[in-house]
Amino acid sequence: MAVPKRRVSTTRRDKRRSNVWKLTAPTLVKCPNCGEYTRPHTVCKACGQYKGKQVIVKEVKAATED
Repeated sequence: MAVPKRRVSTTRRDKRRSNVWKLTAPTLVKCPNCGEYTRPHTVCKACGQYKGKQVIVKEVKAATED
């Protein structure tokens, strides 16, 4: 039966069990203008607005009917 040769220290054991190594998902908020999910404090990639002002001019694609 496998048995550890030396005892693992509590610091090493707790470091291994800690949540430091786990990844977190980025925070997303809804754009108040178009409703797309974007990162906070950044320009919306869908509509180009930031804090209610048009920062980037985006072309609106017309919906084509089949």
